[in-house]
Parts: sequence; C-alpha cells; structure tokens
Amino acid sequence: MRIAVLPVGQVKKKTLNCIRRGLSTVFPQSYCFVSDHIPGVPESAYNPSRRQHSSTNILSSILEYAEKDKDLAGKVCRVLGVTEVDLYVPSLNFVFGEAQCPGKASVISVCRLRPEFYGETPNERLFLQRCVKEAVHEIGHTLGLRHCPEPACVMHFSLHIGMTDRKGTDFCEGCRLLAVRLVGRL
Repeated sequence: MRIAVLPVGQVKKKTLNCIRRGLSTVFPQSYCFVSDHIPGVPESAYNPSRRQHSSTNILSSILEYAEKDKDLAGKVCRVLGVTEVDLYVPSLNFVFGEAQCPGKASVISVCRLRPEFYGETPNERLFLQRCVKEAVHEIGHTLGLRHCPEPACVMHFSLHIGMTDRKGTDFCEGCRLLAVRLVGRL
C-alpha cells in the first residue's frame, strides 16, 4: 500500500515528515511519502457563520486530486490530507479529521492538536504525537476500520483532546487483526 501525505494549504514540512514517519512505523509494509503537490483549501469549504471549514468538502477535493494524479490514480493508495484550518461536520462542533470508510481519501486538521489552542504552553513533542495519532486513525478508517471501544486503541473515537492524549499511536490487537484481514500484512 502507498500512503500519500498531502498538504492542503500551507503546513510545516516538519509536521508532514513526522506524520509520514509515524505512518511508516504503524504501516511498515507501506510506502509513505509527502506529496509535492499543495492544493489550496477550497474556498467553498469555509462556513463564515461557524468560522470553520467543512471537512467533507475538503475530503471531496482530496479524493478528486487522488483520482486525477497520475502517480496515485488506479493504484492501491491512500491519501491523507493535512491542513491547518479548523474542521467541522454539521452534527458536531468540530472534528480532528474525516475519512472515507472504506476508501482512498482522508483529512486531518492540526489546528486543535496544538496545546496552545487550549491555552497551554506550546509542546512540539505532544503536538506531533497527536498528529500521528489522528493520521493513523483516519488511515485506519480508509481501510474499513470503525471506531473501537478500547480507549488505548488509536481507532477509539476522540470527543476531545484528552481522549486523543489517552490513546496510543497503534491499533489494539483486535483492530490490527481486522486491518490485516482487510488489506493484507501490515
């Protein structure tokens, strides 16, 4: 499997490379790379009344990119969009990310993963760890994995950042076995 990390708008290279390394660790049989293509955040995704961006709208643009890109189209590939903008879906106040389940495209926002978003002191190590957790979580959805009831599993649903901090960066045994059955050896 190939996993493309796609910056959607301007995202620091250090963040993108850390996500790539984290995905490579959890999915060691995969080829993970940071895409050179940098699509902008679609203007149509912005909701001025919420001051947030629709993750579903951005996800659609990522899928469109994946289907048109000659290096990605028609291949066993997952595309993870990474953006700085705050994301939402209509039924929730915010989301850390969204993915097709199963499918090819996913997106995460790093906006609410920074400790300073919550009035805390900047902590790059914690920020990057959160980025990897959310990236693995969304790629897990593209494989067909649903939310896991195990709080330490990376596939556990996070209602708030504390839940993200409590979970690990890897799958529990049950989710790993299911992922292997769905896509082959991880």
